[in-house]
Amino acid sequence: MNRRHFMVGTLGAGALLVAGAALLRPADRGSPYSEYFRQLNQQLKAHGPMRPVLLIDLDRLDHNIDNVMQSVQRGGKHLRLVEKSLPAPGLLAYIAKRAGTQRLMSFHQPFLNHDAQVFPDADILLGKPLPVRSAELFYQGHQGPFDPARQLQWLLDTPQRLQQYLALAQGLGTRLRINIELDVGLHRGGISDNTVLGQMLGLISAHPRHLEFAGFMGYDPFVGMGVPGILGSPQTLFDKVMQRYNGFVDFTRQQFAGLWHAGLTLNTAGSPSYGMHEQEQLSSEVSVGTAMLKPTHYDLPSLSEHVPAAYIATPVLKSTGAVNIPALDDKSRLLSWWDRNQRATFFIYGGNWMAEFESPSGLQSNGLYGRSSNQEMVNGSPGGGLNIDDQVFMRPTQTESVLVQFGDLLAVRGGKIVDSWPVYSG
Repeated sequence: MNRRHFMVGTLGAGALLVAGAALLRPADRGSPYSEYFRQLNQQLKAHGPMRPVLLIDLDRLDHNIDNVMQSVQRGGKHLRLVEKSLPAPGLLAYIAKRAGTQRLMSFHQPFLNHDAQVFPDADILLGKPLPVRSAELFYQGHQGPFDPARQLQWLLDTPQRLQQYLALAQGLGTRLRINIELDVGLHRGGISDNTVLGQMLGLISAHPRHLEFAGFMGYDPFVGMGVPGILGSPQTLFDKVMQRYNGFVDFTRQQFAGLWHAGLTLNTAGSPSYGMHEQEQLSSEVSVGTAMLKPTHYDLPSLSEHVPAAYIATPVLKSTGAVNIPALDDKSRLLSWWDRNQRATFFIYGGNWMAEFESPSGLQSNGLYGRSSNQEMVNGSPGGGLNIDDQVFMRPTQTESVLVQFGDLLAVRGGKIVDSWPVYSG
């Protein structure tokens, strides 16, 4: 081979390698704030507390409330708000007023006591069976005009637990309203056969002074959560849910006719499935919580009409340039040379939340450096345009545990802070 041809061939191969490497390099994912987040950034820098905050966008929340209520009205049902997913009394009160409902679902004894004081006219259904000691503590701490004998339903799932609640009622000299949890296909507890249901209804019938049958709860979010198609379509799963629910209702009406009346609470649904219940006439109400705020885990086809209404915002404390990993030191430059999304490094106030980066685009936690709840390292492209004191915006993956981490929630409308709502504690 002639030297000239060799050199040309070598250069050609090198060019191909460089070109191939260029194709493999990560694309620049950075871009500045949208107009929506630009306005929020300016508002928070001028009027915010300059610490991590949880924002509730009221315009977007209104949109979601209205979507839910249109569905509820088409189905001829009532709406019950799920407190654990909306864990701030001010937030609950806002939604309840716009939706025109006083029905709440509570999951935690300290929150239940708080609800009974803050919402004295509420109709409250427990969303899970609590240890009988929790119920005892509720009655010990209860004050105010809220009347548990009329306004509170305890959710129970076994004859054994019902026997414990009967003993509590007898000891207190009161009457407890009992709602029975049904297994309608989720298979995480609840009544799954008529034999056990008959035992519970029989116990209620035998003690009318201390126990009252209040209805059923059949939770079915899985029908709207995109389960693998091999397990059945949403419609097929929904039909099975309602078949099971109807079976328990028919058994009760036939075998315990004296307990059945028109005012029973026949609760069903969940955020991912509430819309499907427009099809059926059996249930009296649907439960909705998380869909009002739509965190990332609820980016589901069944909630396509809903919009995100909750964001974490936290300020940038430090901007240190290209990524620099402990122990690697100058060798870290290879990372930023290869990946343009490693050429800007920020340390934010707080971090390590159950959340995904939203704006500016292209931000990511550094997997080598590790997560931090104090000042988390965040990398991105210079194209994001972030500076010290600017806000990093994130979308929570869920709401029930995330919202309570931020103290007062900040309500915004039209890009302006208009209110603040303390969260539940206890």
